[in-house]
Amino acid sequence: MLDLEEDAAVAASWTVVDDRLARWRAGFDDMFALVAGRFAQADSRRRARMYLLGLLSGAERKNSWTLAEQAGDLTPDGMQRLLNFYRWDAEAVRDDLRSYVLDHLADPSGVFVADETGFLKKGTKSAGVQRQYSGTAGRIENCQLGVFLAYVSARGRALIDRELYLPASWTEDRERCAQAGIGAEVGFATKPVLAQRMLERVLDAGVELGWFTADEAYGDNPGLRAWLEDNGLNYVMAVSCDQRLATPKGSARADELARSAPRKGWQRLSAGRGSKGHRLYDWLLIDPGADEHLLLVRRSISKPTELAYYICHTRHPVPLAELVRIAGSRWAVEETFQFAKNETGLDHYQVRKYDAWYRHITLSMLAAAFLAVTAHAERVREEKGAPAVREAI
Repeated sequence: MLDLEEDAAVAASWTVVDDRLARWRAGFDDMFALVAGRFAQADSRRRARMYLLGLLSGAERKNSWTLAEQAGDLTPDGMQRLLNFYRWDAEAVRDDLRSYVLDHLADPSGVFVADETGFLKKGTKSAGVQRQYSGTAGRIENCQLGVFLAYVSARGRALIDRELYLPASWTEDRERCAQAGIGAEVGFATKPVLAQRMLERVLDAGVELGWFTADEAYGDNPGLRAWLEDNGLNYVMAVSCDQRLATPKGSARADELARSAPRKGWQRLSAGRGSKGHRLYDWLLIDPGADEHLLLVRRSISKPTELAYYICHTRHPVPLAELVRIAGSRWAVEETFQFAKNETGLDHYQVRKYDAWYRHITLSMLAAAFLAVTAHAERVREEKGAPAVREAI
């Protein structure tokens, strides 16, 4: 039998757990209320709620079968109808998702990040699937590629937009597209163009877009850089070593500019925290001197011959440490992809149709965003001295 002190301690611990669960439920209800109106039919609205709860469950796999089991269904038919047949606008839910993330996680340090991730698939029927390079696998695989826009800040990070990349082999075969539910109006678009479309939607929503970053696939694209500059957007994007920058004597390669720079210009700075502590590198900022672009060079401490290059464009002068922080923000999106795949089934879908892909991905992103917002709210409670979970969700 417990004495009074032990009994009080147990009661207090249960109170903390119960309070946390109550906050979780209230937060989920608030989040779902934002999108509930997008599902006009009562059954589709109920299915969407159960789908999200299934994505947030502890099930190891989160496909239509397991989500149906979580909902108490004997077959996956209802969940498949949600993804394939019910009338609801995944684009409108995407807009609600973006607003939800920015309302809760936005701060002056925020960075928008574009990146892609692969979804390994078998067969040839899934929209956009073909043998292509997947950074997820690190090799050429039969897969789909999704281009995503993430928001990263000191408060948290979440995916806020998505586009399915359709290779030319698909868009040039309209019969194949029709079989996968891809409309005649959907044409070929490069990954930088898809990133630009997502950024355009952010601007159209009236959101202030302070900083943008991406890897070489986007930084090497002059069209995307020009669009960013025309819209007055600050960016720090990785570029290839042979990317040419304007100098008073003509254009020069990024690696040539780095080799000719003074040796005393390097500074050791952190590009942000990783799983093993601060990501420390040596950094060099070069002004080629012919236009408004700067070249940021990163050098490995353990392997000094390993260099990476970033092209920078800002509306106002920015300290080196800030440019380094922006460049380092890009790594956060990889962790965000991994989190969404592991925790909310981003890659667990079993659909082939174009619209069904967008529907599952959007709901998975919304579930992951809810966890990010909840984790931030718990950290704030802890900082204020209220009982909270110490582990990040």
